[in-house]
Amino acid sequence: MDLEPAGNFFRNNLASGILLFLLTSTWYFPDGIFPAGGKSDIEGIFPPPYFEWFQFNKEFTEYTNLEECVSYLTEYITSNGPFDGLLGFSQGATLSALLLGYQAQGKVLKEHPPMKLFVSISGSKFRDPSICEVAYKDTFNVKSAHFIGAKDWLKLPSEELATAFHNPLIIRHPQGHTVPRLDEAATELLRGWTVDILRCNNRGLNNNYDEMENGLIENVQKEPRTENDSKEEMINANAGKTEVEVLDAAKA
Repeated sequence: MDLEPAGNFFRNNLASGILLFLLTSTWYFPDGIFPAGGKSDIEGIFPPPYFEWFQFNKEFTEYTNLEECVSYLTEYITSNGPFDGLLGFSQGATLSALLLGYQAQGKVLKEHPPMKLFVSISGSKFRDPSICEVAYKDTFNVKSAHFIGAKDWLKLPSEELATAFHNPLIIRHPQGHTVPRLDEAATELLRGWTVDILRCNNRGLNNNYDEMENGLIENVQKEPRTENDSKEEMINANAGKTEVEVLDAAKA
């Protein structure tokens, strides 16, 4: 499930191939429930109205409508689920991580099965200590992928969020606060990440699991990675994370 305030914008960018298993999975795209304040970055691309999940102060330590938002989303997940994972951009990613933490601590979604995967695009942690003490108390044992832009104003907060997860996959791109277009190497890495999730779970994201897994394994093994690849893939065993650098696919 995607949690993103500009649903049409996000759905169109997902078509660039950011996650191949989108093609064989059922995804839900709830929109933000509060009118967006200020100027929107997608004005001129998509017509209004524009929405957001919550409002916050400059320091990102005080929030308006956050509790209402969490209540709305937990009810949405309970009513439409169960779901296998969460995917979000910016506010959506930040909220998704919050829900994962709250669920792990028994604060929300007590009757919902634990989420298996999480994809963050320009996500961050909340900074209110009362939230942090609960949501980020323990390391998240959820398969996670984190897209971090070199020019994103949330680059450092996105990196901090990734450290809250066990063995995160980090995909760095040269763009800013946006849903990136991925090159072939990054797409192949995501295929491998997806196969790993498929192997770790007895049941799939849908009924096409076996067919999907076989196809992904074939694609991953077709062109094995070497030290001479044009992409620099770094596996940091000490930090328990995998990182990949992405070329500017938008200019390719």
